[in-house]
Amino acid sequence: MQEIKLVENTSELGAGTRGASLGIGALHVVARQRNEDFFGQYERFYIGERNEMLDFPTAYSHAKRIDGLAEVFQNTVDILDFVYKNNDFPLVLSGDHSCAAGTISGIKKAHPNKRLGVIWIDAHADLHTPYTTPSGNVHGMPLAVALGVDNLECQVNNPAPDVIEMWEELKNIGHDSPQLLKEDLVYVSVRDTEKPEDDFMARNQIKNYTVDEVRAKGMQQVSEEIKERMTSCDIVYVSFDVDSMDSILVSKGTGTPVEHGLTPEEANYFVCEFASWDKTCCVEMVEINPCLDNKINKMAEVAYDILSQCAVTIEKRF
Repeated sequence: MQEIKLVENTSELGAGTRGASLGIGALHVVARQRNEDFFGQYERFYIGERNEMLDFPTAYSHAKRIDGLAEVFQNTVDILDFVYKNNDFPLVLSGDHSCAAGTISGIKKAHPNKRLGVIWIDAHADLHTPYTTPSGNVHGMPLAVALGVDNLECQVNNPAPDVIEMWEELKNIGHDSPQLLKEDLVYVSVRDTEKPEDDFMARNQIKNYTVDEVRAKGMQQVSEEIKERMTSCDIVYVSFDVDSMDSILVSKGTGTPVEHGLTPEEANYFVCEFASWDKTCCVEMVEINPCLDNKINKMAEVAYDILSQCAVTIEKRF
């Protein structure tokens, strides 16, 4: 029988602020404080990370530590391919959101002939490239990796040749680029973007369900519309960044907190609603940072509630 396998990826190479590598541990703390055996009931797989690279300067200003991320992505591909070969369901917990590019690569390695849909629940569009990034932080680039794009129409940087070579390598880890079609990407709660991302989204008509639209239409209608948009997709990956939630309502325990986001109840609805969908083949949670939490460990507490409900929802499918 199919089972949930927890995949833990503590990489924070792509982040601009340190501490996301501790997010999974913060979830463990919540479970232990509540005397719950959530992490004891599932087999766990650990992605090899390269966080020691953070102790040294990076040579690549337009894609920081991209060399280490290529290794982390390949490690992710290998683990997910193994989980899928055993017909199990990967529930992925990761540090920063750059990890999602490796997760998508792993999904496509295991399902090379299936069309993938991506539901990206996040405050950020994560569509930057080395050619457009204002920071060089790769956690702002995972969807550009999956889409196989450079967004040269909005170019402001001139990356070094070795960065360009490694960028092309990232796009093709696990499966030939592109791994995701533009029409198969849908956003929920994105509200903190830069002009190159806005231009790319507008040019390619990528749909973002804003918080205001979610509340105007209702969560059920939005979820139904998203499913309708993904009618042509064979499988779906759900990426849940905790900064999709309102930093005032929850906490600032994430790398880039943004106000006017989803409530915990709204976030839980969407994560569990899509986890229950038979097309969904993977759910990932990212960007919990207890070092930045202004309410002790509140973000992990809220995220743990969503995680545990998501797992129950997935198990009902088996």
